[in-house]
Amino acid sequence: MASSAAFFDLDRTLISGASAFPLGVEAWRQGLASNPDIGRWALSALSFRLMGDKGDSTDDVKGDFLSGIAGASVQALEMVGAAVLPKLVARVRPESRKLINLHHEAGRDTWIVSAAPHEIVEPLARSLGMTGAIGTRGKVVAGHYTGELDGPFVYGAGKVDAIEKIAADYGYDLERSYAYSDSVSDLPMMEAVGHPVAVNPDSELDSVSHERGWPVVIFARKTKRAVALSALGTVGMAAAVGAYALGRKHGRSSALAQMAQREFWRPRL
Repeated sequence: MASSAAFFDLDRTLISGASAFPLGVEAWRQGLASNPDIGRWALSALSFRLMGDKGDSTDDVKGDFLSGIAGASVQALEMVGAAVLPKLVARVRPESRKLINLHHEAGRDTWIVSAAPHEIVEPLARSLGMTGAIGTRGKVVAGHYTGELDGPFVYGAGKVDAIEKIAADYGYDLERSYAYSDSVSDLPMMEAVGHPVAVNPDSELDSVSHERGWPVVIFARKTKRAVALSALGTVGMAAAVGAYALGRKHGRSSALAQMAQREFWRPRL
């Protein structure tokens, strides 16, 4: 059993863009969302694309979605998840895939942590060979959603509650674990682990990361190449490469560090 884990936020971290809109469109196609819902979610997705998560956009949409499917069957939401899965897989950043592989090589489990419905993110995690996903769960009675939450809304402090439970269940040492996110809304999750890494951060998270010396990386938005920034120049770059090297102290660590430096990391000039 792994002694630590890497936790990945979904939107603008593991994948490019937001998952709420394609999820909403598919829900509309299958009769689980209305035209006004789609319009509202489209505006939220646009706001998220332009300004990032300010705490009142896409993740609120996901919460609205769970309450909006009250009465729908679990099977119906699973069908939405199956239909939207290829769209989400297509948005997974190549850099994220490499990070997942590096963590696995180091013997570390990997998880998606998202406010999105669990039925949506769990199949995505499985398709990427990850350990699993921690998503928001809706309460189910007789195979249908009640519109209430079953557990924490996996957002903000709710992500900490979720990963602490997973850590207790799996025996993870959070001080040896990693967290990746683009948004200051995930600051609680990043503070809960020993190795936080900011990915394409919003301005607030970028500021916090540089103040605290956390690695800051920029993954390509439209191409397969990535440029990485360091929190503290050359010193920060060493810390960032350490995130890819994943804490190994022997032979493989230097190889991983060299590969990471060669493929991803460039110092801020």
